Amino acid sequence: MKIRATAANVIYQVVEQGQSLSAALPTAQQQVAAKDRALLQEICYGTLRWLNRLEFIADQLIDRQLKGKHRPLHYLILAGLYQLFYTRVPAHAVLAETVNAVGLLNGNSFRGMINGVLRNAQRQQETLLQAADKNEPTRFSYPRWLLKKIKQSCQYGYVSVLQAGNEYPPMWLRINLSKTSRDDYQKQLAELGIQSTPHGSCASALLLEKACDVSLLPGFADGLSSVQDAAAQHAAWLLDPQPEDIILDACAAPGGKTAHILERQPHLKQLVAVDSDATRLSRVAENLTRIRLDATLIHGDASKPDTWWQGPQFDRILLDAPCSATGVIRRHPDIKWLRRAEDIAELAELQKQILDAMWLQLKPGGTLLYATCSILTDENRQQIKTFLERTPDAIHIPLNVQDTPEQPGWQICPGEQNMDGFFYAKLAKQVTA
Repeated sequence: MKIRATAANVIYQVVEQGQSLSAALPTAQQQVAAKDRALLQEICYGTLRWLNRLEFIADQLIDRQLKGKHRPLHYLILAGLYQLFYTRVPAHAVLAETVNAVGLLNGNSFRGMINGVLRNAQRQQETLLQAADKNEPTRFSYPRWLLKKIKQSCQYGYVSVLQAGNEYPPMWLRINLSKTSRDDYQKQLAELGIQSTPHGSCASALLLEKACDVSLLPGFADGLSSVQDAAAQHAAWLLDPQPEDIILDACAAPGGKTAHILERQPHLKQLVAVDSDATRLSRVAENLTRIRLDATLIHGDASKPDTWWQGPQFDRILLDAPCSATGVIRRHPDIKWLRRAEDIAELAELQKQILDAMWLQLKPGGTLLYATCSILTDENRQQIKTFLERTPDAIHIPLNVQDTPEQPGWQICPGEQNMDGFFYAKLAKQVTA
């Protein structure tokens, strides 16, 4: 019952207090036994993944709303509904443990009410789910504004994008090709009973058949592999670092792309990684230390490079711009509920500022790769299109046949080849006479 009460508090902290799941959950996991942490994570992630749908169902069953100090009990009900409808936990266990958890949330007077809600949900499950399917926000469990944005950006493919956002994310590995080959590493995995599949076009990527603890991966502690989605792995390949380049990785944390650039090209003159979040920048250092790589780490604002860089212009810049992260909702379901409609315009303006600032740091003849983990046009194609219109010395470099000056960039949709949603656009700076 402690797992359910803890889950209710975590979900409350995310939805009502605006905490991210990645911040709230690790603290909560320390409050339960180690053997129960996976179930706690499943309940929290699953309830947030299907929150809109569960809220709709709860509304059909609850006569009076739980408010004030009793508000966490509302999320206890949602967590119970999630387990009943979406997990293999036996219904009798869900009912017993959820009702017993009421006492831990100081709600003993609501035991009968919550027991009744869950029993009615169990009896009416098919009818309730059919009713939830009638409207897209409750069918796919997205806020209306975000669903509308995704529709506008993805048009005919929006249903598959919404569905992909509700799937369990796969585990991709990035193989350090400076230390081993992908084929050899795949054989090492197979010897340990870990099955994997290589990505068709990204030479460093392996998809695990089942997720596993990194401690089980051969040579992980020595940097032979890292966990990184295949979509994100394309960054280092598209940037195409060359020997003696001076490269800037802007907005670099947590450092997966930084490390991959160094793995791809060990003979750089210098790699500078900058991020405005000092805590997240420390994760870049940790990642590089594990793989035994070295970069110049700078705590700074990418929109104001004059405050932290007085060196030469860069040969190549990877701008992994701050974004809505709508392409990685399957990994972070709380994004649906933490983002607000007004955030998108604010993010697009910040991206514009950083893009313009970074362009001044790129030497003539240099390359800038713009990347986001968003699927929204405002942050991606429209951002690059308007940049090209206002920047005379910017040359658009197509990444595929769909990447045109009118519709610039490569949009990877969530679920495409089992990848996260990602966007790339490649630009070169014209050499003036």
